[in-house]
Amino acid sequence: MRQRGERGLTMAIGGGLLESHDMGRQHDWYPQSLATALGDAAPARLTTLGSPALLQGPVLALFCSVKCPGSLILQTYDLACALRDAGVTVIGGFHSPMERECLRLLLRGKQPVIVCPARSIWRRIPSELIGHLESGRLLILSPFQQKQQRMTAELASRRNEVVAAIAQTIFISYASPGGKTESFAQRVLGWGKTVLTFDSPDNSRLKAIGVRPVTVPEAVDYCQKMTTPTNERIIED
Repeated sequence: MRQRGERGLTMAIGGGLLESHDMGRQHDWYPQSLATALGDAAPARLTTLGSPALLQGPVLALFCSVKCPGSLILQTYDLACALRDAGVTVIGGFHSPMERECLRLLLRGKQPVIVCPARSIWRRIPSELIGHLESGRLLILSPFQQKQQRMTAELASRRNEVVAAIAQTIFISYASPGGKTESFAQRVLGWGKTVLTFDSPDNSRLKAIGVRPVTVPEAVDYCQKMTTPTNERIIED
């Protein structure tokens, strides 16, 4: 029998209070796509701040290498705005400069956004996120223990795995040739996930390993057709 997510700490956010949720693999809100992709390596527990119900619908994961060619920067801006306007739920670590800019654009809309820091949830929530938490459209999620308060390359790699495992579809704007993002794309394809990228010569290596090239309208159309996998639970009131 599955359990409801346990309530954790109550945090003062803006003018009100929000409770964090601590959930193990047997809790209702724990995404079963994590176990499907990661098996025994799936996080034993997740901590969330905001509405865990945002995990129940179809989600797109967004990634981009630190260094991104100029032509792809403009396309990534267009993609973030198009996803926002289409109401697509986006999950990401939003750590690289391009990813942070995407988060800024996404937060201008009203659609759900899920932010996954490569550390435990901040004790002091960034001010630009507070209003979105209060409105119920933002979820902050971490697979890390409270003592893990400093981001490391190892935690970032683990966070990226969790983000991709939760999502039904992954979009990689750009991966540096031979870099960590390219290797990561190969690993995610091995899980049977759909991985998309821009149809650009700069992404020829991604296309060569099986990543699907698309235009911005095609990416949005694909996302709008995403459905919740059959192994995911729909929470009943």
